[in-house]
Amino acid sequence: MPKSFPIIGKEDKSIILNPDEIIDLFLNCSADGICIIDMEDRFIRVNQMYTKIFGFTEDVLLGRKYDDFPIPDSVKEIKENVKLGSPFHNIITQRFHKDGRVLDIAVSYSPFRNSKGEIFAIIAIYRDITDSVFIGKELKRTRELYKLITENTEDMIKVYSKDKKIVYASPSHERALGYTPEQLIGRDIFDIISPDDRGHFERVFQKLVETNEPQLFQVKVLTGDKEIIYSESNLSPIYNEQKEIESYVSVGRNITDRVKNDQALRNLDRLSIIGQLAAGVAHEIRNPLTSLKGFSKLLKSTPNKEKQDHYLSIIMNELDRIDIIVNEFMSLAKPQAIQYERESLYLILESTVNILHPQALLHNVQIINHYQANDIDLLCSPHQLKQVFVNFIKNAIEAMPNGGDIHIKVEKVEGNKVLIHIFDEGIGIATDLMRYLGTPFYTTKEKGIGLGLTVSNKIIQEHKGTMKIESQPGQGTTIIIELEYI
Repeated sequence: MPKSFPIIGKEDKSIILNPDEIIDLFLNCSADGICIIDMEDRFIRVNQMYTKIFGFTEDVLLGRKYDDFPIPDSVKEIKENVKLGSPFHNIITQRFHKDGRVLDIAVSYSPFRNSKGEIFAIIAIYRDITDSVFIGKELKRTRELYKLITENTEDMIKVYSKDKKIVYASPSHERALGYTPEQLIGRDIFDIISPDDRGHFERVFQKLVETNEPQLFQVKVLTGDKEIIYSESNLSPIYNEQKEIESYVSVGRNITDRVKNDQALRNLDRLSIIGQLAAGVAHEIRNPLTSLKGFSKLLKSTPNKEKQDHYLSIIMNELDRIDIIVNEFMSLAKPQAIQYERESLYLILESTVNILHPQALLHNVQIINHYQANDIDLLCSPHQLKQVFVNFIKNAIEAMPNGGDIHIKVEKVEGNKVLIHIFDEGIGIATDLMRYLGTPFYTTKEKGIGLGLTVSNKIIQEHKGTMKIESQPGQGTTIIIELEYI
């Protein structure tokens, strides 16, 4: 009669199992593949997980020699040592599935002893690690790829901690800024950002935290030689397992040449506007000058005190008119530093209308505004927006060679947005030409240079706005600008 062993069950009642049942229970409950081979290397027991891992059924395996199936040469030596009492643990190897697939396997071999301590079999335990080995290989390959990219890219890649300390900097920083990665790691990011742009960078970070969305931004960066370059970067969050922001990564590039080219295009467009407006301004100044000459003669020849006061009042009004026109014209002509400040949208529009009023009179055009009662403030570069509105209103004037009305409508919409509609009663734009609008140096005007819409669209984008053009031939054109207000 075989020996039996008590196993304590519920309510302290003993369940009697014989050794074979215990082995079966152990084999079937194991998450690993297990086989037992006797001292003649024949399979005498396998569990279900073993058959699942290798694809061979229990009927095929039992009684067959262990060496009948493909195994590494080193296993033969291992088996002999196990028979002598030496266990081998967690050997990483490769085996074959029944269908020919290569499996990555972690296997342990141990001697199986009877109650007398005699070795009568070998027990082998297998764990399929194919997926984890594949993931490890992919992870290693990905790391090598990332390393290859970061070490050879011209883009400047940085990783910041939550307190804005640099924890990683790509080697490209040395070529672009003159800093080695070792010189940057551990430093505060504000150490290399121009003081003028630190507030802007803080707002970018704040918006990233609030929206959890990547942010594209431009800042001026200090090089190792204390020079300033313009950098455009994309800042993205890095999350931990709890889906919390753990750090940040930015990918930036030197756009100094692009900024200089943009500035050159804007200056070219501005000079073109000035040249085209000069005739209108000269005409508008000539009219009050004629009045000044006439009333000056009357003033000289008239002894009547009341008439002198009246003539002086007219002269002062005409001088004020000339002063307004010249100042507005000069503000457009004078190069201005790009600086964002709080400014009234209505003041910008009125200043623009003052500049264009002479040209509007020459073309028998009236500019009519439709403003809301409350003023609207923008965080903007007033001179740049003035350049945008001059472009659009001037185009509207030129689109009406026989005169007409230009309407400027301003309205607030949801999301702290304001819409500025500029629509005319002009000849409109042909449908097949609409797709070319905004293309640099493309123009339908005889004396145009084709930069107005290109430059204007760029300025609006930098103010986080959008621009849309709607037009029908013979029915006029409408330009809709959307901007954020504060």
